[in-house]
Amino acid sequence: MLRSLTDFIAEIAGGGREAVSFAENDYRLAAAALLVHVVTIDGVIGADEMSKLRGILATRFSLTEDEAERLLEAAIARDAEAVDLYAFTSVLNRAMDEEGRKRVVEMMFEVAYADGGLTEFEDNLVWRAAELLNVSSRDRVAIRKRVRDEADD
Repeated sequence: MLRSLTDFIAEIAGGGREAVSFAENDYRLAAAALLVHVVTIDGVIGADEMSKLRGILATRFSLTEDEAERLLEAAIARDAEAVDLYAFTSVLNRAMDEEGRKRVVEMMFEVAYADGGLTEFEDNLVWRAAELLNVSSRDRVAIRKRVRDEADD
């Protein structure tokens, strides 16, 4: 539906829609899909979380606003198709080292805390993803504490 809307807007504006340049095995798409899952897991999609998500995609992956928006659209579609987290975490495990996987966990917590708190659904999701990403419980807890402390400031 989002793609239909953006296609319609692009058509009205007189331009064609640019092709999405994020392949299914692109680690950025896998990470973005996990972040989308965090935003949607509690059933409340807040403006603060979406704003934080867009900012993270742009800054962490060095993307322009338009590229980040295309990545977000592709991630929403991939998340809707996914049956489990393994589809995303397996791509990240192949493409990233330990520090990169820890950064993904950090991004997940940053998005989760964007609305002022961490729900049990969000915390459980990050825990499951961290396990699949081979990020230790000790590291996950330290990352959660750091992100929480930064969100409180």
